[in-house]
Amino acid sequence: MITASADVFAANRAVGHVKFDVALVDGVTRRRELREAGSLRVRFPSPEGQGLSAVFVNTAGGIAGGDRFEFDIAAGEGSRLTITTAAAEKIYRSHGPAAQIDIVLKAAAGAHLAWLPQETILFDRARVSRTIDIDLADTASLLLCEIVVFGRAAMGETMRSGRFIDRWRLRRGGRLVFAETVRLDGDIGDTLRRRAVANGGAAIGTALIVPGDEATVARIRETSDELRGEVGLSSWNGFAMARFCAQDAATLRADMIAVLGCTGGPALPRLWLT
Repeated sequence: MITASADVFAANRAVGHVKFDVALVDGVTRRRELREAGSLRVRFPSPEGQGLSAVFVNTAGGIAGGDRFEFDIAAGEGSRLTITTAAAEKIYRSHGPAAQIDIVLKAAAGAHLAWLPQETILFDRARVSRTIDIDLADTASLLLCEIVVFGRAAMGETMRSGRFIDRWRLRRGGRLVFAETVRLDGDIGDTLRRRAVANGGAAIGTALIVPGDEATVARIRETSDELRGEVGLSSWNGFAMARFCAQDAATLRADMIAVLGCTGGPALPRLWLT
């Protein structure tokens, strides 16, 4: 009976997989091979000059425990690709296994890749494990941001407990230059209230800028008067990073937009501004 219940649960889990690559053709970035499976789709709006934009859509309407989603994107030599999502992604509560999200990003020589999804919202008792593996050529560039919101402020909900595991690995020219794993497990609400963690904040974010240096950090610091939350900046190993913490998603999103506007990268997707 237990086995039968487990089989029914597994059969009703959402699974999504998208894999595609882009290449520079006559000076313009064009899509090449595309594979879609399950409830994950990608759409390409009208061409934008020499670059290309991609928008992910999760037709499942959210992510629940036991769901699995995989993204595999490659930007060919000299291409320019910007990726976002049609809406904020919601991670629903789970009474059992965690949802799994695996992201693989690759950029060849001279390519520019911007990974700019809208925020991920974790409901109370959500359980999710995410991996982001990035492989850049020495002369490739990257602009990546991720925003995570704990609880639904509009519903008066805070996240009391759950699991959030986030593993990032960045390689340049085949060499590992950044590795980090964030693990929040159990009483997440209590952890976030600690002054050394989030001081009661309900939203955190990270922006990764490659290449980046102290000049990049100094340029971003010029916007400090516009920032409403806490933002920490640093650079090492040839990249710059901004860490964000705010009391709510709207504040953090505004801070992220201000910082990304200083990076010299592509314009933010229109979906971010609506």
